[in-house]
Amino acid sequence: MICFSQRRRLLHELGDQKIPFLGPSNRGFQQLWDSSYSGLVLRKSCSVPAELHCRVQAALLTLRRKGCLLKDLVRVRDRDVFTAVSRALLGEPGHTYRYLDTRLFAIPWHSEDTEVKGQNCCDPDLRIACKALWELNTFLCSDVSQLKEGDRLAQCGKVEGEAKVLEEGETESKHSEDSKNSEGEDSESRQSEEGDTESKHSEEWDIESKHSEEGCSGSKQEGGWETEEGESSQVKPSETSVPCPGWTTEAFSGTKAEPVGLETQEKPVAQLKHSLSDYHIQDKEKHAGGQGCSQPSPPQVHTSPVKFNVTLLNYMDPTQMSQLKEEPYYGMGKMAVGWHHDENLITHSPVAVYNYSCHDDKGECSEGSSVEKSCWRIGLKVAWDIHTPGLMLPLESGDCYYMKDDLNNTHQHCVLAGDTARFSSTHRVAECSKGTLTYIQSRCQEALSNLHTDPETGSHSLVTLQPTALQHCEEIHNEVEFEWLRQYWFQGQRYARFCSWWTGPMEQLEKDWKLMETMSVSHPLLLSLGALGLCQCRALSSNHI
Repeated sequence: MICFSQRRRLLHELGDQKIPFLGPSNRGFQQLWDSSYSGLVLRKSCSVPAELHCRVQAALLTLRRKGCLLKDLVRVRDRDVFTAVSRALLGEPGHTYRYLDTRLFAIPWHSEDTEVKGQNCCDPDLRIACKALWELNTFLCSDVSQLKEGDRLAQCGKVEGEAKVLEEGETESKHSEDSKNSEGEDSESRQSEEGDTESKHSEEWDIESKHSEEGCSGSKQEGGWETEEGESSQVKPSETSVPCPGWTTEAFSGTKAEPVGLETQEKPVAQLKHSLSDYHIQDKEKHAGGQGCSQPSPPQVHTSPVKFNVTLLNYMDPTQMSQLKEEPYYGMGKMAVGWHHDENLITHSPVAVYNYSCHDDKGECSEGSSVEKSCWRIGLKVAWDIHTPGLMLPLESGDCYYMKDDLNNTHQHCVLAGDTARFSSTHRVAECSKGTLTYIQSRCQEALSNLHTDPETGSHSLVTLQPTALQHCEEIHNEVEFEWLRQYWFQGQRYARFCSWWTGPMEQLEKDWKLMETMSVSHPLLLSLGALGLCQCRALSSNHI
């Protein structure tokens, strides 16, 4: 993995030069999309059922009004920082999503699932909002599953078929199966500093690339290649591109320059590519070898049909986000979310994003504003490639875009700020083999099976003192404490005032943890470890509160 000094050297080599990128007004835009970004699909707002738009946008405004969108405390470059973007996780009951050393606990999207139906875990307004996002998830699952090879753009047209799918989806629940893969993290994104969180494997940046700081406030980019969450501000036409000599590319502005062929555009970067090739090769080799990243189990590969099990909601208001970073390589403008891959996803699984922009607290949009200046855009680039032009795609409110196949692994994306507040609902097939309530409950039962309770006296004793059994129990003990209880005390319990679904299960999990403490005390070899862990947990919780 390229170290920070080498990253700075790459930026130094570029100097004031910019790699070219193409927008819709550029000649060759469609050709570039087809040849280098074929995994990107855009569904225009007018091709999504109008009633779905109404319900989803009302749901997003409800979540904002109730204060459900919060900044996360994440770990970036050995520092604890808060994200600049406000978030909430919705999804299948009992699911979690982990990014940047932070575990988010999903608010269940109240479908007709028996696990949620009949539970008064949240108020009626929030329940309606969650169900609307489940309806959106149902629509996106069906839409992505029906994509054909070569699909790039879903134009405006009749949507009776989609509306029918939506109606059918309201009568039956969509369960996503637990993934079989361990919760790994993309290693590349840890090195980008202001990323969103989405894995730096490719999009976290998705990793959202990994681990660029997912919109982390209080952190400064030190010339890193990727940043996950930057801040937003209006992008001026003059800021969009500063091309290298010989590059005639046009940024997304009102005036068109005479475009040149892609082959001609690639020539000026030949020397740069040659001088930087050693670093690119080194990075790829280390990335393949897993150096500099956690060692996950062999990734589970996604197979059809698509079943998104969570959606990560993001809310960004440019007027409330200071010090937005300029996109450093292409001159695309101000970034709200830096270059990244989305992380912790099933390999080759698609990502679907619903985009909603609003101008005021009521969610109303003003008319007559310049699209080129006000719209939010996404930027895409081939990961670690300096000769393929980037792609910039403007988004209208209500548009959806899909990253399918291996686009999230081979490419990186960023979010370029508009001048209005923006919601995004990012639907994912999260890798949850070790991230569900069912999983951790089963782990607790494994550990507690070695604890015997006397029915008469209530005293506890260990069933076996074999070292392997004791070690296994202590591993589970630590997993419950560090991966679940601490994460919940710091992050998850903030949502208890909106939705109480996790309250009971986490209380039971804490009781199981205390029983495991008893097991530690029951054996002298584990006494010191258990006591230390207990003190640390209590101190950590009290300090946070």
